[in-house]
Amino acid sequence: MARARVPLGFLGGAVALWLAQPTWGSLAAGATVAALGEAMRVWAAGHLEKGREVTCSGPYRWTAHPLYLGSAIIALGIIVMGRSRALAVLVAAYVLLAIGGAIRNEQAELRAAFGREYDDYLAGNAASLGGVVRRFSLARARRNREYRAVAGILLALALFALKARLVL
Repeated sequence: MARARVPLGFLGGAVALWLAQPTWGSLAAGATVAALGEAMRVWAAGHLEKGREVTCSGPYRWTAHPLYLGSAIIALGIIVMGRSRALAVLVAAYVLLAIGGAIRNEQAELRAAFGREYDDYLAGNAASLGGVVRRFSLARARRNREYRAVAGILLALALFALKARLVL
């Protein structure tokens, strides 16, 4: 499930658009929530060197999976934008299944790569690890391809806005 999350996300996006009942107010509120989620993702991506180390800086000081947390907040924004109970159920199921599976896979991979260091990090002992603490870098966020999530949010907003305009 975790590996299929992107293709399933596109299929779910089409269904979400069909289920959505957006208004200009729901679009504004949902876009604000989604922007907060994306800000979390950009902040995390600007600290992350994927597969090279256990990252302990930025939002990784407080949560083990800030990219997924940001994605969940974006999903909440999509729910608010779409203003539909059926859409809320669909998005919640996707988040629970896809992100939950991705977290399990990622934790297994990181545990295999970093062993006890990763277990200590998950246990909240990041400060004792001596892990790399770095400053945020927008170039690093770009290298981590965070622009794709930004594009996805903008596309969802544009499609929901088009639907709101056609329906109203």
